[in-house]
Amino acid sequence: MTTPLYPLSSILYPRRLLVRGVNWIGDAVMSTPALLRLREALPDTHITLLTHEKLAGLWAGHPAVNEVVTFAAKEGAFSVARRLRAWRRPLTPALSHAGGEGEEGFDAALVLPNSIRSGLEVRLAGIPRRIGYAGSWRNWLLTEAVAWRTDVVKMRKRTPEEVRRLVASGLDAQQRVPTTPSSSHHIFHYLHLAAALGAKPEPLAPHIAVTDAEVAAVKEKFDLPDGLIVGLNAGAEYGPAKRWPADRFIAAAKELRARLDCSFVIFGGAADSGLATEIGAAIPEVSLVNLAGRTSLRELCAALRACRVVLTNDTGPMHIAAAVGARVAGLFASTSPALTGPGLPGDTRHSLLCGEAPCAPCFLRECPIDFRCMNSLPVSAAVDAVERAARGP
Repeated sequence: MTTPLYPLSSILYPRRLLVRGVNWIGDAVMSTPALLRLREALPDTHITLLTHEKLAGLWAGHPAVNEVVTFAAKEGAFSVARRLRAWRRPLTPALSHAGGEGEEGFDAALVLPNSIRSGLEVRLAGIPRRIGYAGSWRNWLLTEAVAWRTDVVKMRKRTPEEVRRLVASGLDAQQRVPTTPSSSHHIFHYLHLAAALGAKPEPLAPHIAVTDAEVAAVKEKFDLPDGLIVGLNAGAEYGPAKRWPADRFIAAAKELRARLDCSFVIFGGAADSGLATEIGAAIPEVSLVNLAGRTSLRELCAALRACRVVLTNDTGPMHIAAAVGARVAGLFASTSPALTGPGLPGDTRHSLLCGEAPCAPCFLRECPIDFRCMNSLPVSAAVDAVERAARGP
């Protein structure tokens, strides 16, 4: 490892960098390209990721971070700030242009969430350089408030009244929804922030590190089948507006079994156990393992990597699947693949199916009308997408 040069100070070229991570699985996965670019730009910087304890499993063995610090669900910003202020690590020659001994804390923080709380944590922790997006009444908490990009389309929830008005207009979806540039994807949102620390803004594919040993252990623990595995992920923590109907997952699985010599693994959280049981019971005489509510986050990552392709709603596991190397057939309607599609935008290994409705995407948790966007996604299209991915190079 080369000894870095610090032409100004460790404040401008951080030796100890804290990255305040985001709180949703999908967003966390989409932030990994920015972290990889940070590692590339700051090869000798000690990078610590601060994340919610529920997401810690994503970061095991990740090449972009040296250390993970977690906070509990009910832990307040003041408690987190106290722990960050007390955080110290030995000052090694590789991190000190002047040599020396002793310990030091963080000299910079990159704040990925847009919340006031995340800015307050690093301000109260006394970290001298604090970088984050401007706005949300928190500029005073940051030393560098990065301006939002102006050439992008942002996610905006429609009101139920707006949904009804758009549907009543009689216009089709293409007439109502403007084209969203690929630069609007959330990957670029995080890369733009990382660029403030010298990282390249060019995108990389999201990456979650999973070892062969972890995959083998999960296959043994849950008795996963050999051969071609198709994952089915019918849940969505955000809300029912993102869920393709269960009967369509069932119909797709039956047709896929007729076309492919495949087995199925059903994914989901504890809240999806009933849904997963319903789907599994309706697919008879098939090699199938139901993992809904049975895995840790780390085991979920490994089980998704064991799949060749995953048929999934727009959820956190969708993003994990692409980031560990599985192919994805993603189902979008109330959300936009241009903003939150899996993997690197434009990656042809993934098929992204979009429902059609004049009100889509609405970004609502529940549909205020008749769920026409998700109902417009035919089983045949999903089956074709999975088959292409399964048979592809």
